[in-house]
Amino acid sequence: MTSELHGTHQKALYINLDPTKYGTFAEIGAGQEVARWFFRVGGAAGTIAKTISAYDMTVSDAIYGPADRYVTRQRLQNMLDHEYGLMEERLKKERGATTRFFVFADTVRARGYKPTEAEHHGWLGIRFQTRPQAEPSQIIIHVRMLDKDSVQQQEALGIMGVNVIYGALYLHHDPVALIRSLMDDLNSDRVEVDVIKFEGPDFSHIDNRLMSLELVQQGLANAAMFTSSGEVVQASEVLYKRPILVERGRFRPVTKVTLDMLDCAQRQFAHDPQVKGEDIVTLMEMTLTNLTSDGGIDYKDFLDRADLLGSLGKMVLISNYAEFYRLAGYLFRYTKRNIGIVMGVPTLRELFEEKYYNDLEGGILESFGRLFKNALRLYIYPSKDHVSGRLITAAGLQVAPHLRHLYQYLLENQSIQELRGFDEHCLPISSKAVLAKIRGGDDHWETMVPAQVAEMIKERHLFGFREPVHHG
Repeated sequence: MTSELHGTHQKALYINLDPTKYGTFAEIGAGQEVARWFFRVGGAAGTIAKTISAYDMTVSDAIYGPADRYVTRQRLQNMLDHEYGLMEERLKKERGATTRFFVFADTVRARGYKPTEAEHHGWLGIRFQTRPQAEPSQIIIHVRMLDKDSVQQQEALGIMGVNVIYGALYLHHDPVALIRSLMDDLNSDRVEVDVIKFEGPDFSHIDNRLMSLELVQQGLANAAMFTSSGEVVQASEVLYKRPILVERGRFRPVTKVTLDMLDCAQRQFAHDPQVKGEDIVTLMEMTLTNLTSDGGIDYKDFLDRADLLGSLGKMVLISNYAEFYRLAGYLFRYTKRNIGIVMGVPTLRELFEEKYYNDLEGGILESFGRLFKNALRLYIYPSKDHVSGRLITAAGLQVAPHLRHLYQYLLENQSIQELRGFDEHCLPISSKAVLAKIRGGDDHWETMVPAQVAEMIKERHLFGFREPVHHG
């Protein structure tokens, strides 16, 4: 069965021996690494209509249109549009009735002859028919190439390209299996796939937010991102050289305290002299841990939470970064501007639990060294003690005696900042209590969440919603 093929050589040869498939390969950057596989295994005349590699910028612009940058989603899209149009124009009459056409394209910045600090990454995509004369569908991915050697990067790109083509042609009916197959003959030390997007008539039932989650869940990426409208984006498209504010949570559901935390932090962050006047990127982050219950992920529940955040205009980051210093490292990859992380006092207390850093040689000091570089700041929302009713702020938090001086240092240097101007009416609200009221038919929960969130929960019957029972 075709779904059992895993080796690159096997896959390329299988495609070459399939007389119903025929396509064009257009590759910019790192050489014609993908097309090379099909020539290497033999029988390429049965698969390849044309290969092209437009390295010169003037030539590339003349073919695909001018571009400010060459390794972009838009450049890939232009390549797919142009080459697929040519293929249909030239071959549809002669072969269209019996052939499923495809165009594979990539635009890549691999490690070159002169080493630079630029990220080694690329966009790969395929436009393809699942049956002759059908409207084409499309898959695009973004990859980060992690090998330190240029030849290894080129090899990894070639393998990934074959996996993309094979997956599209033979596994398009099962996107989860297709995603899993992308790492055949590769591993996460060599490549990371942080964007995948399915488009076209064959994928009309696919929600690309779920596919983003699948990338993280299967370990192809540590993080994935989508906009409030559900559009999958690559991190540098959004975060590059921008100040960033992040709030982590389960958002099950979003409550008024969720938004009050963010609003307070945004005001404070925006008044920082190094941020003032800048366009701040705000991210609502859900970790895999926050999405997991009873040993697995409820995909409908995930989409419900994403929809609620989207209704509030929020961008969502899904990550596998349980530790905040790892989240910080991910953000530092894309910006040297200020970064703020919003959290409550209970999370700050956990941050000073040394048991979470046993896997680091330098323990809590190493984790904080990674976390607080590049002027990263934590913005701390207060909480109320349930027993005494006392307000607990960042300044009043008690940490282990041997960590007090470290804590005081971070406070005095404003790496940890108390949030000001919070709404005291929000302090008693907890997501767990709201969830219990939603399920219990107690309509008081509606006063604890934003109005549009309440409406969506009632309209869609989310989170086990029960209609309130009013006794006369």
